[in-house]
Amino acid sequence: MSGVELRFLGTGDAFGSGGRLHACTFVRAAAGRLLVDCGPSALAALRRDALDPDMVDAVVLTHLHGDHFGGVPFLLMDAHYATGRTRPLAIAGPAGVEAAVARALDVLFPGAGGMVPRFPVTYAEWTGGKAVTAGPAKVTPFPVSHSTSTPCYGLRVEVGGRVLAFSGDTKWTDALVELSADADLFLCECSGYDSAPPHHLDYLALQQHRSALTCRRLLLTHMGEEMLARASALGVDTAHDGLVLTV
Repeated sequence: MSGVELRFLGTGDAFGSGGRLHACTFVRAAAGRLLVDCGPSALAALRRDALDPDMVDAVVLTHLHGDHFGGVPFLLMDAHYATGRTRPLAIAGPAGVEAAVARALDVLFPGAGGMVPRFPVTYAEWTGGKAVTAGPAKVTPFPVSHSTSTPCYGLRVEVGGRVLAFSGDTKWTDALVELSADADLFLCECSGYDSAPPHHLDYLALQQHRSALTCRRLLLTHMGEEMLARASALGVDTAHDGLVLTV
């Protein structure tokens, strides 16, 4: 295939604003496929778009809030019990990602926390600024400013000769400038217009710093109800569930 295909399976915030599904982007290149974030609705969204979950080579997670990683247990249970997956799966995320997935499995499916999948699963943990190979991609994490309780990262994904940047959840931080520098696409959260929930980014704050962002294309996501209502009048480039782009 030519270029890299992105399918936005879920572009919503934690509250399902606008009826949108939780954060999940499917990235397909000639060398393989990965999910960037994997919210609780990810498995249903994959099937909605006729995408085989077993063809996902890697899942990379910006942070361990439920709307960004809560779909991993469903993905694992589906592969273990329903589809008979045999292909390896790589999962990369913040420190403690393997234990967090096990806890989530045990809460959602009591007794499943110690499940040993029938296929190889490997875990890798982010260290700020240190690149990790995850499936077909090289992923570099950048610490961002979202939570004091759990580490949160923006991810710079190099795959198929393209550079894709993902803010994850964060208020404005200068780390976004380096994260998105000369990226082919920067998917940036924009929870509100002139204000946002704590530790999230709003449109006016983003606009104050827009000239510092040298990405080739900026695409807004994770929008709350107010931002969704204003987006078309603002003329900004936004993601929506089901959007497909090739970069």
